[in-house]
Amino acid sequence: MKQGKFITLEGIDGAGKSTQLAWIVELLQRVGKSVVVTREPGGTALGEQLRAILLDKTMAMHAETEALLMFAARREHLDKVILPVLAQGQWVVSDRFTDASFAYQSGGRGLDSDKLAILEQWVQGGLQPDLTLFFDVPVEIGQERVSQIKNRDRFEQEQADFFQRVRAAYLERVKQFPDRIRIIDSSQSLAGVKDAVEQTLQPLLNYG
Repeated sequence: MKQGKFITLEGIDGAGKSTQLAWIVELLQRVGKSVVVTREPGGTALGEQLRAILLDKTMAMHAETEALLMFAARREHLDKVILPVLAQGQWVVSDRFTDASFAYQSGGRGLDSDKLAILEQWVQGGLQPDLTLFFDVPVEIGQERVSQIKNRDRFEQEQADFFQRVRAAYLERVKQFPDRIRIIDSSQSLAGVKDAVEQTLQPLLNYG
């Protein structure tokens, strides 16, 4: 049995990646792929409890604590969901993965990226997504979209300068991994975003 493919979606808050998630799954299923949808932090019973802590706007924590909790959730996610599903030949589409840690905890919080690289190697070894779609949008647009959310979580309530750092860190990851991470301009029309996503996914759609 062929190993399944692992696709991740990334972007600053308000980039619109979650809006595209259902359509991406529909596209994959239309060409006969069996798809499991998941998210980070979360994806498992323990991961969802950690997610609730991490997103709780009343829960102040050190940047290193935040990063360690993210990777703790990720370890469970890999063990309970991602690796078994891929081994069964199914595809995994995850709303965020490790690139988010480098963007938010290193870029946004200022945590030393070398520490995250150690955690990355420890938790996932050489595993990386087959394709990462980075939904890129100017911070002002992302902030405008997030402002419509009534109950913003601990990350969504951050200020524009935080998201400027997060976006810059994502763009740096794109430079580091240009073959894996592809930029989708999500400031364009919904139809334009869908078209860009489909074109980017096309090389994978003939797999298997």
